[in-house]
Amino acid sequence: MKTLSSFKFTPLALLVAALTACSPAPETAAPAQPEPPAGTIANQSESERLNAFFERTFEEDLKRSPEFQSRLGKKWNYGEWNDLSEEHKEQTIAIKKNRLEELDSFNPETLTEQEKLSLRLYRMGIERDLANDEFRHHTYIVHQFRAAHTSVPSFLINIHRVSDVSDAKAYISRLDKVDEYFDQVIEQMALREKAGVYPPKWAYDQMIAAAQNVITGAPFDTSETPSTIWEDFQNKVNALPIDDVEKQTLLGEAKAALVTSVKPAYEAIMAAFAHQKTLSPEGDGVWRLPDGDKWYANRLAWFTTTDLNAEEIHQIGLDNVERIHKAMEAIKDKVGFDGSLQAFFEFMRTDPQFYYPDTDEGREEYLQAATQAVDEMRKALPDYFGLIPKADMIVKRVEPFREQSAGKAFYQSPSQDGSRPGIYYANLYTMDAMPTYQLEALAYHEGIPGHHMQRAIAQELDGIPEFQKYLSATAYTEGWGLYTEELAKDMGFYEDPYSDFGRLAMELWRACRLVVDTGMHAKQWSREEAIQYLLENTPNPEPDVVKAIERYIAMPGQATAYMIGKLKIMELRSKAQEALGDKFTYAGFHDEVLKDGPVPLSVLEEKINRWVEQQQSL
Repeated sequence: MKTLSSFKFTPLALLVAALTACSPAPETAAPAQPEPPAGTIANQSESERLNAFFERTFEEDLKRSPEFQSRLGKKWNYGEWNDLSEEHKEQTIAIKKNRLEELDSFNPETLTEQEKLSLRLYRMGIERDLANDEFRHHTYIVHQFRAAHTSVPSFLINIHRVSDVSDAKAYISRLDKVDEYFDQVIEQMALREKAGVYPPKWAYDQMIAAAQNVITGAPFDTSETPSTIWEDFQNKVNALPIDDVEKQTLLGEAKAALVTSVKPAYEAIMAAFAHQKTLSPEGDGVWRLPDGDKWYANRLAWFTTTDLNAEEIHQIGLDNVERIHKAMEAIKDKVGFDGSLQAFFEFMRTDPQFYYPDTDEGREEYLQAATQAVDEMRKALPDYFGLIPKADMIVKRVEPFREQSAGKAFYQSPSQDGSRPGIYYANLYTMDAMPTYQLEALAYHEGIPGHHMQRAIAQELDGIPEFQKYLSATAYTEGWGLYTEELAKDMGFYEDPYSDFGRLAMELWRACRLVVDTGMHAKQWSREEAIQYLLENTPNPEPDVVKAIERYIAMPGQATAYMIGKLKIMELRSKAQEALGDKFTYAGFHDEVLKDGPVPLSVLEEKINRWVEQQQSL
């Protein structure tokens, strides 16, 4: 079997990414315009110049993204949406090119090791951004999982906090500008139409349905049931300590904005969806698009932070599917099941004992059980981690308006100051897609010690520049999440063999992703072929399988990051344990992994190698 050691890990660039977090914050004005570029002030040390550069450029980027401001809890441009125009994108690239030149003015020899790492990561980020820009109009501006038609209500509900009248007016301002915002989305769709880039035909039906859900209910129609956004705004305004006259004024303004801006915007984007559906070429993978092979290579490099090609990733997937199947056979025998592994899969897929009722009561039971799993894990953390996040985390159901198209589970970061908890979202649209035997592993991955530990710790780190806390390194972040599923077994969890089977089932799921993602996008597998592969090789129910395959089609390459990252972290831990023997500690290893924020796998390997050398010298 090939291992990740068989392939070269190259340092690839990272992107400063918007958080999936939100937080309330006091009203603040945008800071004054930045000082002249670092280095123009006499007598600054090289370290001071570099830190000033990091602070200045992070603030510049923050000023250019009202949505990122809101996610960090800042209210500088609280009534605005991001600028999606082509002009803004061109300005962004010009800024990055100028910064790349400015980086050449710094002398790494005079910097600390931490500063050298930060400088290197910053340069890598710009280089990768510039490489991605070659495929600017290949990236789907809309797809059924994440696009403006669902991100607008999600953002307003989960990110836009209303603590006073000015916040409510900013909410209304954003409602008033949804039509302008969607105009830019439609313009970007037109640019992709010109380039011949479209999601598959079937994806547009889901987008139209999700968009229609947003504008269903009052005040968009005569229904007495409020629409999702209208209900959210009413709840937030009614909670304000203001008189009824002021409340009614705000509610009236919001209702007008919903009818005159939001509704026409959604009707326009649904028409654009319907139009492009007729033009989208047959097939599912990106091979069907102009230069699709080059774009897919770009996506694999971005998400895995390696130079692995599609064929190599496909084979790693096949090898690990075989390995995990063997481990599952052992559990099948342990529980005394008489039959083939495929028959065991069918048993796990259909037996009622593994599913909560598909009722509101069943959904509440699931949320309570997931919360309990997270709470039990919290108690064990001090024995395995030195770094513990201050921010809390809660478990929440995905909102009904987006649960049909949303993924199975996901995580939203806490506010930077800890005033808003992290959220593990469980999609409970259909309970037969959420088996109880996977409940533990899913809670550990999305919550603790998975995404919440990694992202909350990154936000709270001292001694590194702000940009470094929010870098995008998917193989690191999702690899960490998958790694913690197995770590939980090392910590003594999964006492029920069926839960341990669930852990293996989730790892198998990520191994199969390597096979089907490369199969669809590089080997021209159809959506139906990929669905069949998962049905034959995993215990997951068909609704789960279908939604997953559709996600991998919408986000080419992203699904490969999980297993590639996990395998690397496990490889590095095994090497460290072998080299250090009794000197190895889980807490020391985990803190080294987490203490610099997200990094590409090549940088992570260098960090761990240095840490091992340091421990050996003690």
